Amino acid sequence: MMPEGNKKKELRLYRATKFPLEWTLEKVLINKPLIDASLVQYEDNWWLFASDFTRYGTEKNAELEIWYSSSPLGPWKEHRQNPIYKADKSLGARNGGRLFMFEGSLYRPGQDCSGTYGRKIKLYKVEKLSKEEYKEVPVELGIEEPKKGRNAWNGMRYHHLDAQQLESGRWIAVMDGDRVPSGDSTRRSISGYLGFLLAIVLVTFVGFVKGAINCYIPPSFWAAPARRNELSRILPVYRFNQKVRRYSTSLGRYITATKARLNEKTWSNKLFFCVIALLGTVNVCIAVHFLLGGNGTEEAYTHQGQRSQFTMVTMTYEARLWNLKMFVEHYSRCESVREIVVVWNKGNPPGSDAFDSTVPVRIRVEELNSLNNRFRVDPLIKTRAVLELDDDIMMTCSDVEKGFKVWREHPERMVGFYPRMIDGDPPQYRNERYARGKKGYNLILTGAAFMDSEFAFRRYWSEEAREGRDYVHKNFNCEDLLMNFMYANASSGAGGRTVEYVHPAWAIDTSKLSSVAISRDTQKHYDVRTKCLAKFSSIYGPLPQKWEFGRREDGWDK
Repeated sequence: MMPEGNKKKELRLYRATKFPLEWTLEKVLINKPLIDASLVQYEDNWWLFASDFTRYGTEKNAELEIWYSSSPLGPWKEHRQNPIYKADKSLGARNGGRLFMFEGSLYRPGQDCSGTYGRKIKLYKVEKLSKEEYKEVPVELGIEEPKKGRNAWNGMRYHHLDAQQLESGRWIAVMDGDRVPSGDSTRRSISGYLGFLLAIVLVTFVGFVKGAINCYIPPSFWAAPARRNELSRILPVYRFNQKVRRYSTSLGRYITATKARLNEKTWSNKLFFCVIALLGTVNVCIAVHFLLGGNGTEEAYTHQGQRSQFTMVTMTYEARLWNLKMFVEHYSRCESVREIVVVWNKGNPPGSDAFDSTVPVRIRVEELNSLNNRFRVDPLIKTRAVLELDDDIMMTCSDVEKGFKVWREHPERMVGFYPRMIDGDPPQYRNERYARGKKGYNLILTGAAFMDSEFAFRRYWSEEAREGRDYVHKNFNCEDLLMNFMYANASSGAGGRTVEYVHPAWAIDTSKLSSVAISRDTQKHYDVRTKCLAKFSSIYGPLPQKWEFGRREDGWDK
């Protein structure tokens, strides 16, 4: 084993005495701070590829050296062309993993360090390796570039690859990846403390100006009265006092004039102090953002040590295309989103290439404009989990990932972000404020909810739900209420829980920014939904009793 030698200033070789936890120093191979060292036997020699960590400036992370020996224990001799590289960080000079043989050729992974350390892996095929010559050419590595930025495990950089061939002949590899650039935490700390420092400087500046004006010292403080006689007039002390008096008088006039200009009662000076206060507040906010706001990644949550993916389904029509483009661009960057399915209800559909998306976008054009299309059985959906999300709801990827984790814990439930409490005789439809007042909920709006695609969609399109679907189509409303009744009716015999709530950090209804909102008349919308509740209750029975907020240990449902 060869750990990096930059701290000890030497490259050491260790031998395992009890693999893999106990090691002993076998030999110091090279007295030089070499990093990313990789050893390979090729033809009649052993070859060591490494980089000198003492380089600086343009040569930092841009240097490659080769050493050779007849034995892995040395002695090692430098290659005649050393350093092989020393100027361009983007060439992949630093090793990005062990060299390996493939189909009789030697390959070297290297790190493209342009912009940040270990930005990505480059692969080189070694065409000539001898004691006098070295030549390599770049080849395609075949790794798909990450598109989700900081929301992907290797979104900002992937910098080491270790490839091994299995006995079956197939290959397997381990790779390092990161969601943030190298040194990100240091940069955020420096930016944060700099923001606080600038805020302190602004406060100090204002205090100094006001204090200096208010604490003006009169000229008499500087020069004591002197008796007017001929002797005193020619003494140096007298002449010094006279100069101090003149300068103090001039300074006094200047301070008096400045004090008049900085009179806080004038509008111009009120504006000046307001601007200073605003700049101070902005600097404090910047400091808090960099020090406490995290690194900006919205990472997926694991369940039982595993990650997974879901399909996002949204329903829209021609007049809301601008909204849909913003929707797709934002949510396609969420780590666990595999595909976005757009249920196109009306108008001329756009092409999939009309969207700025990091995942496939499929436009499913419907023949009939109906809200029932939202839950149509779709055999092309490849994931069990589906997030039904209205195209006018914007929330963070982090909140979406929380909801997905909760659903994976209980895939038999609908897990959503908008709770409602339905009670009364007859049942009344009310907003979330009412549910908060009742300290519980028994219904989740499917405009933002995870569900089991196979169970939920087949249940919704069952013969049992036909009358409810007809009512939804007639009133162009209440498809989400019907889905809740389908879940409740399916689990009524077992008495199990059907819905679960996750509290989003924030959510914005972008339809309020346009004139194409489906339900702009809130009271009329609620009246229609109250009638839906009466209809569905008469067909499928009542909804279950409430479940309280704040029952999860992680506090995601408060």
